[in-house]
Order: sequence, then C-alpha cells, then structure tokens
Amino acid sequence: MNMTERQDCDLLIVGGGINGAGIARDAAGRGLKVVLCEQDDLAHHTSSASTKLIHGGLRYLEHYEFALVRKSLREREVLLGIAPHIIQPLRFILPHVRQLRPAWMIRSGLFLYDHLGGRRKLPASQGVRLREHPAGEPLRPGLTKGFAYSDCWVQDARLVVLNAMDAAERGAAILPRTRCTAAQREQDGWTVTLQSTIDGRESRVRARAIVNAAGPWASRFLDDRLGMHSDHDVQLVKGSHIVVPRLYKHDNAYIFQHTDGRIVFAIPYERDFTLIGTTDVAYTGDPSAAEASTEEVQYLCDAVNAYFATPVRPADVVHTYAGVRPLYDEERGGNAASISRGYSLQLDRAGAPLLSVLGGKLTTYRTLATETLAELSGPLGIEDADWTGSCALPGGDITDGDFDAFLADVRRRYPWLPDTMTERLTHGYGTRIHRILGDARETEHLGEHFGADLYEAELRYLMQHEWAMTAEDVLWRRTKLGLVLDSTEAARVETWMTGPAGVSEREAASR
Repeated sequence: MNMTERQDCDLLIVGGGINGAGIARDAAGRGLKVVLCEQDDLAHHTSSASTKLIHGGLRYLEHYEFALVRKSLREREVLLGIAPHIIQPLRFILPHVRQLRPAWMIRSGLFLYDHLGGRRKLPASQGVRLREHPAGEPLRPGLTKGFAYSDCWVQDARLVVLNAMDAAERGAAILPRTRCTAAQREQDGWTVTLQSTIDGRESRVRARAIVNAAGPWASRFLDDRLGMHSDHDVQLVKGSHIVVPRLYKHDNAYIFQHTDGRIVFAIPYERDFTLIGTTDVAYTGDPSAAEASTEEVQYLCDAVNAYFATPVRPADVVHTYAGVRPLYDEERGGNAASISRGYSLQLDRAGAPLLSVLGGKLTTYRTLATETLAELSGPLGIEDADWTGSCALPGGDITDGDFDAFLADVRRRYPWLPDTMTERLTHGYGTRIHRILGDARETEHLGEHFGADLYEAELRYLMQHEWAMTAEDVLWRRTKLGLVLDSTEAARVETWMTGPAGVSEREAASR
C-alpha cells in the first residue's frame, strides 16, 4: 500500500508478531481485505525471542492445564505438516534426579503427553540408561537414569514471516515499520492513521474492525492510541536465553529440572552452538529494551551446571537475547513461572468491533487465529472455515512432507553447493530455495559473497519477498548468520542493503 493513499479494508491488524501474522493469513485466505501494520520489523520482538519450540508444554501438566497441552500437542503435528522445512522433530532427554520429582510422576506425565494430543508422527517417550546412551556422555557421572520424549524445533521468526508472506500472496497488505498512531471509532467502522517509522509519511485506512495483536504493547495501544482505558489481566514476563559454543556432539536436546521447580532447556542450535533458556522474570520496562541481565545469565549457567560434567561459565556465552511475553494472568499477580501460556480473546463491540489478543504461544498461534475470526464472524460476515492447517506455508509444499527426500533432490540439482549451505537454505526456504539459486551453476553466480555462506542472491530474495531492510533483519531474524559473521562482514551487508543495490531491491519490492 502506498503510504500516501487511503485504503478501505475489512480488517486492520496491529502487530506483526506470530499472532498478527497468523490472523492476517487466515483472514486473507477467507477473502477478507486485510491490512497488517507493525511498528518495527516483522517478528522484531517477542516472536523472535522464544526458545524455538513447537511443543505441548510438558511442565504445564503440573499446573493441570490439560486443555492447553492437548491443543498444543495437536497443533504440534499440524504445524509440522504445513512447514516441514522450518519445523523439525527433536528428541528431548530428561535426566532423572530423585530429589526433585519422583520417577513415577515423570512416567505418568510422559504417558499423558504421548496420548493427550493423538500423537501420530513423532516417536513415543521411553526410559533411557544414560551410561549406554549418547546423551549420557556430557552429563555428570552420577546421572544414570533418564527419560526421552519428542517435541519439535522451529525457526520462530521465519514462522512469522512465512505467515505474512502467505497473507500477502492472498491479497493482504503487510506494512512493517508502520505505526498506528490514532484511530477514531464509529458505529460502522474505524478511521485509522498510519505513519511510516522510516520517513514519517502518513496514510489513512478505513477498517470495519481492528484486531489488537500488539503483544506486550496491547494495553499501551488501547490507552495511548485509542484513548481507551485497558483493564486486561496481562502480566509482562521477560524470558532470557544464552548461546554458547556447542556443548556436545549428538543431536538430542535436554530438559533439566532446576532446584526452584522450574525447567531449563539446552538445545542444539545453528549447527555449532547450544541454546540455553529460559528465565521467567516479571517485567515493567519498555518491551523493546529487554536484555538478559547478568543475574539471568548466571542463573542459566548454574541450572545446566547441575547436569553437565564440564561447567558452562558466563565467559563462554557468545550471544544473549531476551523477549517480553504478555501472559494472560486470570489470578492477577500470579507467580511468573506459573501463569498460563494460554490466551484470551476480548471483543469490544461498543461500536465498530475491536478485538484484543492477550497471551498465547507460538505453538497455538493458528488456533488463536481461527478463534479470532470466529469471534468476528458476526460483524464481518465470515463463514466458518479451518483451512490453514491443511495448506502448506510458503516453501513447505514438500512432496509427502519428506524433507530428507527433498534435501537429496536439492543436492542432485545443485551438486556444487556446499553441504552446510544446502542444509541451511533448504531448512530456511524449503521449495522457495529455487527462487534464490535459480539457474546458478557455481557459487560465483550468486553474486557478492559477504562471509560464511551468505551471498547477494539471498539478500535480493529477502528484500524482494520478505520485507528485509537492514542487516539486523537478515542476520538475526530471517537467518541467524549474525552468530558467525564478524562485525566487518555484518557492516558490509548493511552497506549493500542501504546502498544503490539495496535501494533498487526495495523499489522492486514495493511495485
């Protein structure tokens, strides 16, 4: 949408995280005219700061959240089906510490976990003898017994972008770096002012309904932009993660019980690293300024050091990130770790509809979107439809969902491509990899090389099709190459993207 034009739409969505993007996709696929605005980059905040899991939430069983776990487990398999490139099965190892939770409790929980969601694609849980299992090698000698179960790993920011791409391909206007600065409510619609955060230009949108999917800014949006007092039961909770050089050779993840009753994950990450997280800390500051504190870094090191034979020290940390989760707190003031990861949809129909999304998690974003449109079905005349679980996300249209066969086919088609680059591109882009590589017959055909396995052809694709505008967009959200490119190489990426070549790509993308 040209920022100087007026546009009419059925639905304006404020917020470009996973919930906003998922709602945009679902709505556009049902034939609605959709505009989504996001004040920063897509997935800029909470949705790119997760533990990267598509999971049922094993620990939620202890809080008797059986309905949430069941819904999440069902969605785990649905999402694996529609995005087999960015979502992969992952086996988790839970070492048993008798003093923390008895074995019978863990076995009972895993039995429920296996059966609540109608597991079909992933292997069942089982007991493991750690002295005989590869996962026992990096652990302390006293840990001899454990349990294994399955969940999935996801490229979280890419999940957001792919939903936005699919929405755009179905007619939605996706407007990153565009802030909703004001909205006037009338009986039959909203008149909304949007402003570019790049050049300050304004535009007007006339919308029949608004969805407030601003995440940790949801209450502030109601107060500051709409002039409506918010009384929503939302608590902001910061979750921090650390990244260290790879701690072990095998491909299993770990779930460790901590002495405070929480759990901490250690997950293979981006080939050469291990991701450790997360914390749960009540937060009152600006969500965009959230950072992992020194105390949180030490907490995560201490949590895994109770299990790993070789200690992890703060000095080993190569990267940290933190995100602020808006948790729906029905009890008001509950302990951060115990607040539900469920969600609440609150529809205000005092005039044109306004629906606020409170809470939620990556795994249940698709059902949240379906339920959002069900809430709006009356005022917008939306027919009931649950189509998003059977239609692949961009790049996910892999024959029979057989990623290994697809990877082998890519290797045959591009035998000159280094194996590590082939794996990264196929996992990131799926069948859209051919739009990047085209008819190239050697790496020199991919244009300028910026370091690691990043070439100009990929930058062009990301700018044309995925709204990337800065090096940070590319290196920390569309990819995680920021972990391996040095500061000089990252600066070269920024120079290219803001120079004549990048300007040309942005102009091409806007046409």
